[in-house]
Amino acid sequence: MLDPATLIAEFTSPGAIALDIGGLQVRWYGLLIASALILGVNLSQWLAVRRKVNPEQISDLAIWLVIAALVGARLYYVAFQWPEYAAQPLKIFAIWEGGIAIHGAILGGILATWLFAKWQQLSFWQLGDLVIPSLSLGQAIGRWGNFFNSEAFGAPTDLPWKLLIPPDRRPPKLAEFAYYHPTFLYESLWNLMVLGLLLTLFFKQERQPNRYKVGTLTLVYAIAYSLGRFWIEWLRTDSLMLGSLKMAQVISLVGIATGAIGLFWLYKRKNPKGEPLGK
Repeated sequence: MLDPATLIAEFTSPGAIALDIGGLQVRWYGLLIASALILGVNLSQWLAVRRKVNPEQISDLAIWLVIAALVGARLYYVAFQWPEYAAQPLKIFAIWEGGIAIHGAILGGILATWLFAKWQQLSFWQLGDLVIPSLSLGQAIGRWGNFFNSEAFGAPTDLPWKLLIPPDRRPPKLAEFAYYHPTFLYESLWNLMVLGLLLTLFFKQERQPNRYKVGTLTLVYAIAYSLGRFWIEWLRTDSLMLGSLKMAQVISLVGIATGAIGLFWLYKRKNPKGEPLGK
């Protein structure tokens, strides 16, 4: 008989399939992403209203972001796993089999937001501040898809909050270990904390608009998320590699540096009219 304490501490995926109706399978990952998208759009629209931005523009941007993020996430993954796809190029389109990367999605989203801002003659930084909290929320929700898929886990561990990985999902070199760090949980919780930080700054901007400049949330996210991801990546066993370097850690360092330099630029420089940049 299992110890109740073990049941509380041990994470065990029930499987990737949420529903199977007459052979039509609905995956947990898809449900989570759909939920994250709906909640994220609503959150950004609510924030947009508070910033006196047309919420319908957020809906339009969301379409751009979904397409760009999906394409970016897949291309990023395929680029670093090219030997796996070179012999079967049609597999590139088999996203349902797994293989997307959040950094690719973020890069695609940045490009889409910049193009949308140019097209609509809007402030890129303003749009960024409105969608970044939703990105953190979406990441917190989406990481649970890794749990259901038994993927993106960490190194073996015997900590109380361990994750059971089925034998067929374990790395060959670690097949004798049953329990691993639940890195999906670490990143989900980290993203919730980042969301809390961003929303706190958002409301401080409302109370002190002359102190907190537009673009602050976007740049703070770059630093905060990257700090957590850099640490969590040390534990991952399935990292995309660039030679001997973990690519996610390289991108995280770039994100930290970009955010820090961006904040310095935003708060130290003035435009010719003496108004804060990003307004």
